[in-house]
Amino acid sequence: MQKLKYTDSDKQKLGNAIVYIASKTTDLSKTKLLKLLFFMEEYSVCRFHTPFLGLQYEVWQAGPVIKDVFIDLSETPVLLEGFIEKTNKDGNTYIKSAKVFSDDEFSDNDLLVMNEIIAKYGNKTATELVKITHKKGSLWYNTAKRNDLLNAFEQKQINNSDCVIDFGEELSGCNREFYNEQLNFLQISRQYGAR
Repeated sequence: MQKLKYTDSDKQKLGNAIVYIASKTTDLSKTKLLKLLFFMEEYSVCRFHTPFLGLQYEVWQAGPVIKDVFIDLSETPVLLEGFIEKTNKDGNTYIKSAKVFSDDEFSDNDLLVMNEIIAKYGNKTATELVKITHKKGSLWYNTAKRNDLLNAFEQKQINNSDCVIDFGEELSGCNREFYNEQLNFLQISRQYGAR
């Protein structure tokens, strides 16, 4: 699997999505942010059959995670430099926006996705969001089960994996085909540095 190189457009969309989330929620921990981004991706795929960010979500013990974003939130931001400010409280990392939200990279559907996910999940705690991602039948659960990770996570033998969630598995027929075409187009355009 080739390492994703983020285009300027990718960084602007990711950074501004986080700025938007931070401006609409309280107590935005690293875990809560990662789960809200996941729900936005899942909802965009299910409702519009298109990627929201089109990034890879790996199956980790605490739920689905974009590894590069996790690293940026855990260390000095590189991808998110200028977009976020981090604070630590009681051993947890909390995120605030460092700039005003710009909707330049977002379609009307993207904005709808963000608004609906914030309305549905924005007031929930990180712990509540983890429980939702772990529900039997969820994308995280199904991927973890298929790759024999559930017991290892439960027994605290591992805390992460490189297994990637396939959002297209929630779709069928033409919808799945359309989503895969959209994702493929996004990946090809990233190789050429533009979207």
